[in-house]
Amino acid sequence: MNLSLVIVATMTGIATGVVFGLLDVPIPAPPNLAGVMGILGILVGYRLIEYFDVGVSLLSLLKV
Repeated sequence: MNLSLVIVATMTGIATGVVFGLLDVPIPAPPNLAGVMGILGILVGYRLIEYFDVGVSLLSLLKV
């Protein structure tokens, strides 16, 4: 994993959070631990499919 990419993504997330906070706009994710765990679960599930190489390409199934 590229550390500079992680840093840029983190800084982008912080900047986005600051803008949302300044504009008093709700963030587009649940603002609690359950929401964070849901996102983490999506990442872990995605990585498991990559690791076991059992994914299906929807674009190739649709002939796109």
